[in-house]
Amino acid sequence: MEDLKKQANKKEDVVGSTFVEFLTVIVKYRVFLFLFIFIITAGATGYALLAPKWYQATASVLPAENTDLLSALGGLSNLAKGFSASKGLAALTKSSSESDRFIAILKSASITDSVIKKFDLKKEYDLEGEYYENVVKEWKSNLSIDLQDEGNLFISVLDKNPGKAANMANYLVDKLNEINTNLGVQNAKANREFIEKRYKRNLRDIDSLENAMKIYQEKTGVMAVPEQIESTIKTMSTIYGEYLMKDIEYNALKRQLGDNNPKIESAKYQVEELNKKIAQLNAGIESSQKDSKFLLPFKQAPELASGYLKIYKDLQIQYKILEIITPLYEQAKVEEVKNMPSVIVLDKATPPTKKASPKGTIYLMVSLVVSSLLGMFIVFVLELLSKVKAQDPEKYDLLTGWLRFGKKG
Repeated sequence: MEDLKKQANKKEDVVGSTFVEFLTVIVKYRVFLFLFIFIITAGATGYALLAPKWYQATASVLPAENTDLLSALGGLSNLAKGFSASKGLAALTKSSSESDRFIAILKSASITDSVIKKFDLKKEYDLEGEYYENVVKEWKSNLSIDLQDEGNLFISVLDKNPGKAANMANYLVDKLNEINTNLGVQNAKANREFIEKRYKRNLRDIDSLENAMKIYQEKTGVMAVPEQIESTIKTMSTIYGEYLMKDIEYNALKRQLGDNNPKIESAKYQVEELNKKIAQLNAGIESSQKDSKFLLPFKQAPELASGYLKIYKDLQIQYKILEIITPLYEQAKVEEVKNMPSVIVLDKATPPTKKASPKGTIYLMVSLVVSSLLGMFIVFVLELLSKVKAQDPEKYDLLTGWLRFGKKG
């Protein structure tokens, strides 16, 4: 226990002596520290107060809603109601957000060149003899584009002139609206041309299939397969029923009257005629079929129905495509001629009254902290050197010699 107490006391003595030494060094070099910290802090703060002031103007924009003009009309496909030709085919595959496109446009070389020329930024930034890339780099450092959580976009511009900063921010909004609208019109035109080709091809396919159906119907007499088969089956069922009754009657008379009775001959003739009629229906050579072509021959029914249904199926598919593509085509034509603003300006940029940089308070706090740390580092190095000089002059000479050599090198 006593050993532990001794160790604890030693640690307290070490900590205490170290803190006392720290305070001693601070007090010893207090004048140097005060002057060092004061000069650096005052110089940095003075620079912040006297340096040219930069002002930041900000405009806020939001993507405009794409109004579907055809959604109010009746009889249109539901697909058209959710389709916007200004977005092109990407509207069917969830394209990237409008805000991402806005940022890409604002950072594009075309807008950058336009701003630099319009506001003579070479002269503004004192870079008239410099490379053009340096002007672009300076401009981009003074431009900030921030996407807010609410979905709107902040376009901020720094400049020494508050009015000019506001003009540049508003000019960016105007150019963004102009370029984005033109891109939408170009995209709508390309989309309209694509849909128009598909629409005309659809009309050609329908015309071809309708002609093929007409020729097939005239050749085979197949007009409506389900109805014709149903009618044929009903007719055949009736004849089969009549045949069965006559056959039963014939056999009953034969058992009762014998083979030579005149009634037997009449019943036998009726059965044979009905049997003959059934065979004709199966072969498709019955007189009623030849005249009306409504009843289908059973032997040819599968082949006739298959040919009819193939054309019918293709025709119904093309009708369905026409039902979908017609409103899309009409929508694309409307979008192509529509020239509505695609950017909603929530807040126009106004000339700011308060400077954005340099901030005197920030310069004051940063320079105070940095100069204090640097000053203490210097005084503790000086104190360390003085102790080395007192305790080991040879080592001191070696250190100072190395420092002098380092300065000369």
